[in-house]
Amino acid sequence: MITLKSAREIEGMRKSGELLANVHIGLRDIIKPGISSMEIEDFADKYITEHGGRPSEKGFEGYKYATCVCVNDEVAHGIPRKGLILKSGDVLKVDMTVNLDGYESDSCWTYAVGELSEEDKHLMDVTHKALYLGIDQAVIGNRLGDIGYAIQHYVEDEQHMGDVRDLIGHGIQPTMHEAPNVPHYGEPGQGLRLREGMTITIEPMVNLGTWEISDKFVKADGWEYFVSADGSDSAQYEHTIAITKDGPKILTSQDPEFDAKYLLK
Repeated sequence: MITLKSAREIEGMRKSGELLANVHIGLRDIIKPGISSMEIEDFADKYITEHGGRPSEKGFEGYKYATCVCVNDEVAHGIPRKGLILKSGDVLKVDMTVNLDGYESDSCWTYAVGELSEEDKHLMDVTHKALYLGIDQAVIGNRLGDIGYAIQHYVEDEQHMGDVRDLIGHGIQPTMHEAPNVPHYGEPGQGLRLREGMTITIEPMVNLGTWEISDKFVKADGWEYFVSADGSDSAQYEHTIAITKDGPKILTSQDPEFDAKYLLK
């Protein structure tokens, strides 16, 4: 069931999203070659709880951590690992969800560790732009296929990279995963029509090579995560957004200047 959110509920989600965004902003100062991915987890977990929130990934379907941390060809659902030491040139993805006073937010960001190759810098730029092309289609009266097509056409037809199909965005609130599913591929004019009050995530995952992914299993944690099928590097950006009469509004913004037209008044 899809619930349409009131202005009060959207404001609660914005406050949750602000806390989550501040975690990502704080990570910019600690992500560098030589740290472990578990240090990212420890920072995020502590920051969220000290600011009155709850990392809502913890305990979800048995998951033990506040964050998912993926490097290079790891696409999604990677666990923080003490033995995973970051090195210059790594493409790092950090994904997390926050519950603040009953309101959920969800955002993933990609970080450059040290100095990236030009190819990986371009990958990050393409993925970030793909996110905003999708957001621009999230207006009342459009359909989910309009979001997916905008992303897929840019990533695959214009940039010749792989637009991951198997992992998609979703509705959010009152839990972190709600209807509807929000694919990052599709046909314009197809799919569910967007209505005022819907809250969704848009979170394209882009591989340098194929769009296909493979699964891997971490025995020690009993957890499955995903990598690009051809071993190529992958990037992801994700925002939680609200569909409003004034257009799509980003609830997890890290940059009020860049996102000015997408912010709640």
